[in-house]
Amino acid sequence: MSHLSQRPEKPVVGVPMPHESAALHVTGTALYTDDLVYRTKDVLHAYPVQVMKAHGRITALRTEPALAVPGVVRVLTGADVPGVNDAGMKHDEPLFPDEVMFHGHAVAWVLGETLEAARLGAAAVQVELEELPSLITLQDAIEAGSFHGARPVMETGDIDAGFADSAHVFTGEFQFAGQEHFYLETHAALAQVDENGQVFVQSSTQHPSETQEIVSHVLGVPAHEVTVQCLRMGGGFGGKEMQPHGFAAVAALGAKLTGRPVRFRLNRTQDLTMSGKRHGFHATWKIGFDADGRIQALDATLVADGGWSLDLSEPVLARALCHIDNTYWIPNARVAGRIAKTNTVSNTAFRGFGGPQGMLVIEDILGRCAPRLGLDPMELRERNFYQPGQGQTTPYGQPVTQAERISTVWQQVKDGAGIADRRREIAAFNAAHPHTKRALALTGIKFGISFNLTAFNQGGALVLIYKDGSVLINHGGTEMGQGLHTKMMQVAATTLGIPLHKVRLAPTRTDKVPNTSATAASSGADLNGGAIKNACEQLRERLVQVAATQLGGNASDVRIVEGVARVLGSDKELAWDDLVRTAYFQRVQLSAAGFYRTEGLHWDARTFRGSPFKYFAHGAAATEVEVDGFTGAYRIRRVDIVHDVGDSLSPLIDIGQVEGGFVQGAGWLTLEDLRWDVSDGPHRGRLLTQAASTYKLPSFSEMPEEFNVTLLENATEEGAVYGSKAVGEPPLMLAFSVREALRQAAAAFGPSGVDVELASPATPEAVYWAIQAARRGGAERNGRAVDGAAVDGALRTDAKALSGA
Repeated sequence: MSHLSQRPEKPVVGVPMPHESAALHVTGTALYTDDLVYRTKDVLHAYPVQVMKAHGRITALRTEPALAVPGVVRVLTGADVPGVNDAGMKHDEPLFPDEVMFHGHAVAWVLGETLEAARLGAAAVQVELEELPSLITLQDAIEAGSFHGARPVMETGDIDAGFADSAHVFTGEFQFAGQEHFYLETHAALAQVDENGQVFVQSSTQHPSETQEIVSHVLGVPAHEVTVQCLRMGGGFGGKEMQPHGFAAVAALGAKLTGRPVRFRLNRTQDLTMSGKRHGFHATWKIGFDADGRIQALDATLVADGGWSLDLSEPVLARALCHIDNTYWIPNARVAGRIAKTNTVSNTAFRGFGGPQGMLVIEDILGRCAPRLGLDPMELRERNFYQPGQGQTTPYGQPVTQAERISTVWQQVKDGAGIADRRREIAAFNAAHPHTKRALALTGIKFGISFNLTAFNQGGALVLIYKDGSVLINHGGTEMGQGLHTKMMQVAATTLGIPLHKVRLAPTRTDKVPNTSATAASSGADLNGGAIKNACEQLRERLVQVAATQLGGNASDVRIVEGVARVLGSDKELAWDDLVRTAYFQRVQLSAAGFYRTEGLHWDARTFRGSPFKYFAHGAAATEVEVDGFTGAYRIRRVDIVHDVGDSLSPLIDIGQVEGGFVQGAGWLTLEDLRWDVSDGPHRGRLLTQAASTYKLPSFSEMPEEFNVTLLENATEEGAVYGSKAVGEPPLMLAFSVREALRQAAAAFGPSGVDVELASPATPEAVYWAIQAARRGGAERNGRAVDGAAVDGALRTDAKALSGA
């Protein structure tokens, strides 16, 4: 067992415990960024001047009317920026734009003594616009050839030979929607300037170091003049990885120019209309199977809807390509990627970061092709699993080292959920109920853990031990409700050998731990846990030297367990508090900076080859649904999940993450339907689903009636902190089983063996149309009856031409 993964005697990790802020959350006493406004004197409020057109060039911007509004202090425009007028890392996101790129684009910001004064001031600003043509939908952009960013191509094997050897070849296309983050706390920042001009920004951000970087280059000052702190976030899900930076820069600029604190917070409608979403995708594909239903070749093109600027679209697309294989070995593949440029908000990171989009494509393909091959979908998936001991690699060249876990979690779900018996019960139910059908689907996941960009796979920490024996830890990760801080306290207590109550955690700040990566890619516990463990090991090594002297033994024989130091084979002991006090008087350093870098990673973005992931997280989920044939309405009757988190750092936290990720994934795939005005009228480009009243989120009513979650046992991950695995993102993809169950239930309304195309999100309306198509024997597409062969022909798209190859 590796040093990093080995657990000491009586560890605090692995013990189920509640979230460290749970009591604060439920009592309403937890502080978030905007709560700090009411503890701050003389705060100004920032309000955006939005232009409600999808695309246009600004010909005039008159701010004088706003300054005449009582309570308005200043209007911020591009002329006020002392540094770089850009809020992105690609320098394609002007903070104060000359060209409106989406409906609701902010072109200026008004600072007022009150929020109402700022709002009235923003309404008074006069903007003249030369309207320009706009592209709203992904299909619009593809047809217009509107693309930006990288054009990756992932290739393995020989696809021409693969297709030649295939007994069955199918083609198709698939377009699926994005998703709104809908975190409970909207984007917020509070900026202050001290007497030395030092800027302090409180920000609801997943990436404080990058927020610091953007603020410093907008202000034209070095990074050491800017400190960013994140207390906690009321949710992030990736939506606060890149997009908070510009908002924080607005607040910081206002504070710098006025000398007063500036508060920024979007209301819900502004947040929905101004911030990015999960990328919707369009996929075209051609797949070949041998006579036994094993994949021989795949040729596909994935086009992501990037929105108006690049943001994180390039790495999102890269991860989508890297996950199109999911749990299946594809010996011959060519997968091309493009990023469409549309006049909508700039789409950004979202839990899974492109992985769900890539995996959804292959799961949709298998769900559609199984009936054509005359195979049960569960059987088709099993036949194509990566197999242990075969030396199989992913299409980008990374060995799949734990292939046995794919079938292990799958079999555990089959056995634990009683799949065989329940399928017989479902068949009997369906035979007796012509207007209601049930179905049970099982899907698995293989999700790579690490940032594709190797440099991001590093973490830092600062651990302080005070004279009284109490411990304060600082790390570079941010808390957005996922329980990272809870796990980090457990890691520190375990490494030092002390009770958890001795450990306290400080808010994440850039002046404590510099140059941190975003809390993203499910790597927060791996990177920051490794750094905290490193810092605590430095401190423990110093302290065991002191203990050895006091106890009369060798340092190598000293163990610190539950706050007591002992020498092996001796009855002597030294309490932690006394040990620390003794170390202080012996002038032993009681602070340490820790660092961790993920080893064994390599990625060449140019050739799209390498081993970008430290390991893969695995899981499987079985979902049973019941569908009403008259309306397409459905309910999730039961879900059974077995998920691989290695040796859990905090089981209660991890089970909550699996449950929450699954429900959020089910929301994306079945409920959450983003709609824009695509007419040529005056509101073209307007987001229509801009409130909870029009954008349906999963709630308690969408929870499975029976929800069983099991963490895979005896699953130590070598080379990860205390043998654990990441848990934030992978469970979201377990929700593929919901969509596949709905597909099978819709098919059950038709003749045996019918294949069903199902829209995503699979809303009741979409399920209803799938049922209607199934009733017509699968020949109906898009509301009209046509010949099946003609349909396949109509769906064919030249992937090579689309990719620009």
